[in-house]
Amino acid sequence: MTRFIFFRTQQALVTVFLVTAIIFVIIRLVGDPTHLMLPPEATEADRALLRDEMGLSDPIPIQYLRFVGDLVQGDMGTSYRFRRPALDVVMERLGATLLLTSLSLGVGTLVGIPLGVASAVRRDTVVDILAKGVAIFGQAAPPFLLALLLVRLFSVELRWLPTSGYGSFSNLILPALALGWYSAAGILRLTRSSMLEVLGSEYVKMARIKGLPAHVVIYKHALKNASLPVLTFMALQFGILMGGAVAIEAIFAWPGVGKLILDSISNLDYAVVQAAVTVSALIFVGLNLAVDILYAIIDPRIRLG
Repeated sequence: MTRFIFFRTQQALVTVFLVTAIIFVIIRLVGDPTHLMLPPEATEADRALLRDEMGLSDPIPIQYLRFVGDLVQGDMGTSYRFRRPALDVVMERLGATLLLTSLSLGVGTLVGIPLGVASAVRRDTVVDILAKGVAIFGQAAPPFLLALLLVRLFSVELRWLPTSGYGSFSNLILPALALGWYSAAGILRLTRSSMLEVLGSEYVKMARIKGLPAHVVIYKHALKNASLPVLTFMALQFGILMGGAVAIEAIFAWPGVGKLILDSISNLDYAVVQAAVTVSALIFVGLNLAVDILYAIIDPRIRLG
């Protein structure tokens, strides 16, 4: 078990460093931040001097090694725009993103699991067809498109909810619905397939033969055993939703990490982009690592294999 955890941790660290290396190179191909930091009348000599002071005139491999050295010590650089440690800027916005992601996953869970169970129990009925429609639309329509449709309906036409903002629960409803529908679609499909597999098993048939009530068979025996892959998927979905929150935060002016990344790319704030992507990668990889370890504890065949 110790060897399994050590091996998975190594893979997680390699993944994080690959992500940081890719974003490190890409963000430096976008443009030169000195053009935004200096006034228009600044000469090329002024820009060259500033690049030297910021270490941007060094080759990219040297810059990356310096970044990794600072990263190991917990230093992700200083924001060019905010003149503060980039990690502090990211951590201030992380709470808003985690709030949005958590509520979106909650919406997906509350919608996906009951519909998935109902779809499996009432297979090939109207309920099953409607549930499949919800799943297909949720996975086919990108969250940003659903967000625009929700804004048009509930904010522009009905005037029930604000179009954007942060600070009250009403500001959270539309972005959580837009992001949660995508999560609900995946949870619904996986719950349905897991339930169908379990409902056809011998021990469920035996429970029915014994005369147990239908709700006991479905929720105590079938759903309990079908929930393991669903719980695993939900843990991974949390990291996926954090990535998908970028477009949603931009549409609803939600002050989270996603909007911060977009603003920082526009302002060529290398340090903030790198810090935000690194923190997001650490969360996502950490969740994957936790799921791998949990699976290995539950099923010894995984760690032995």
